[in-house]
Amino acid sequence: MIDPRIYRAALVPVLLAFVLLGFSLENRPQPMRTAVPPDAFTGDGAFRRANEPGEGLADRYPERRPGSAADDRLAGEIAAQMRAASFRVRTIVHDGDTIDGRRSLRTVIAERAGTNDERIVVVAHRDAAGRRAEAELSGTAALLELARIFGAPRQTRRTLTLVSTSGGSGGAAGAAQLARDLAGEPVGAVLVLGDLASRNVRAPLVTPWSNAFGATPQRLRATVQEAVRVETGSGSGPPRALSQFARFAMPATFGEQGTLLAHGLPAVLLSIGGDRPPAANAPISRDRLEAFGRAALRTVTVLDTAPADRPLAPEASSRDLLTSRKIVPIWAVRLFTGALLLTVLITVVDALAALRRRREPIAVWLRWTLAGAVPFVLTALFALALGVTGLLRAPDAPVAPQALPAEWPAVLAVTLVFALGWVWLRPAVLRLLRTDAADRTEPGAGIAVVLVAVVAAVLMWISNPYAAALLIPALHVWLFALAPELRMPRVARQAVVALGAVPVVIVAAALAGSLGLGLGDALWELVLLTAGGHISLASVLLWSVAAGCGVSALLVAAHGRAPVGEDEIPITVRGPKTYAGPGSLGGTESALRK
Repeated sequence: MIDPRIYRAALVPVLLAFVLLGFSLENRPQPMRTAVPPDAFTGDGAFRRANEPGEGLADRYPERRPGSAADDRLAGEIAAQMRAASFRVRTIVHDGDTIDGRRSLRTVIAERAGTNDERIVVVAHRDAAGRRAEAELSGTAALLELARIFGAPRQTRRTLTLVSTSGGSGGAAGAAQLARDLAGEPVGAVLVLGDLASRNVRAPLVTPWSNAFGATPQRLRATVQEAVRVETGSGSGPPRALSQFARFAMPATFGEQGTLLAHGLPAVLLSIGGDRPPAANAPISRDRLEAFGRAALRTVTVLDTAPADRPLAPEASSRDLLTSRKIVPIWAVRLFTGALLLTVLITVVDALAALRRRREPIAVWLRWTLAGAVPFVLTALFALALGVTGLLRAPDAPVAPQALPAEWPAVLAVTLVFALGWVWLRPAVLRLLRTDAADRTEPGAGIAVVLVAVVAAVLMWISNPYAAALLIPALHVWLFALAPELRMPRVARQAVVALGAVPVVIVAAALAGSLGLGLGDALWELVLLTAGGHISLASVLLWSVAAGCGVSALLVAAHGRAPVGEDEIPITVRGPKTYAGPGSLGGTESALRK
């Protein structure tokens, strides 16, 4: 039913989109710079404030679980120190989902008005999952040092806002509350301070990823990277293409900047370990704290002294791909992926029309294909119910496994529900739809699978072309591998169909690797993201349909027709379909007599 000529003709828009993609490349924005040295930041003072034996914050507040009494007392001390530096301080008390469940949290917001209403916001969380967690406390130490530096009588051009949050150990509830509090305010940039003192450096030092589709605006990211390069000598080039693709297609990050970006604030994370939180016993360095603290001070100074006639970050987030020297804009990515989807859509619609002309059944196979998504939807709904009922502690943002270890009974329960959905519910749905006895060797089976899959990919493409791009190789492979006229061994056909899932597996593995997740941790994280609602209901449904199509494609391939012998190959029409001249009837008996 698949006409290769239609497929080749439908590839013409892909060629045009590729040409436009080549001409769409833009230069990377230059970072903002300053010649003012950040000598005011003293690493000794910040280090002693946090880690001096007996007097430092780590000794006086060793247990800082989110919403605990120690966490609240530390919030009060931070507020007092910022008031002493002549900041206008207010404390917001709010409820939030944390690694310890629903807790009452305190967000301390200190402000100093500038001559420009545009805000520069610096954020650090003070809570920690482990005891002492000195490396995780270094962001708070740097925040207090910045409060000392920018206190009276120093005046800034832009309004400076320093924020101490709780919940950053998992769920970023304090950052979400801050985003709601700043809604409608002219925020030029948000600098999130993470681990600034660990001895072990792990790239990237500047983390731009969001918990929604997007990343830090390019100019803001370049400015922080330049400050880090100048102060530490450690360069931070653009992330690899695979890493960018993974973060755009499957948005997830442990850093608070992810929640702020998802709420529409231009945020970026400065942390030695990227968005992965340090271990509670991670060794720290006074020199490292001074170097990265000065990078933070340089960033704030650069942003404050930038020209006031244009905003620091015209866009709240960027969805463009970075190369070593250029930028591929999102519109070009969307156009190219859309053209690839259009090729499959045109070809499969033509095949569908051919089936209808031959009066082949197609509706039954559409129902059969959609039934394959039922076990996946059931599993996701069960995980979501665990989170809603409180049976599973699941914040609505990603949580590092060391902060919220895997609860294997919950993982086992989710696995059993999936098995139940496949063994019992799917056959029941097929019987209800009267499709359980359908012959999978019929030509409509493969066409229906590809049609449902391409519709799901198009719906993904509307909101996130990177996610849709993961399904494009499978769609093009399945288009021919599931065609009834393709004669090949069943095992080979199944292997070809399975190749379509390779891009999804590679990208998922790349994301898990960048987050430091093993296979077990990745499964647990997927359960948490679903239970906490981080993965939207629309995404759950679309990915469930895509997964169901993948399983259905394997089932069709397993029941495909085996290769026929040479003497069984039917004689087909010779020449174009519209040809009606001599020999148009092929080798029919009537033609041979003539």
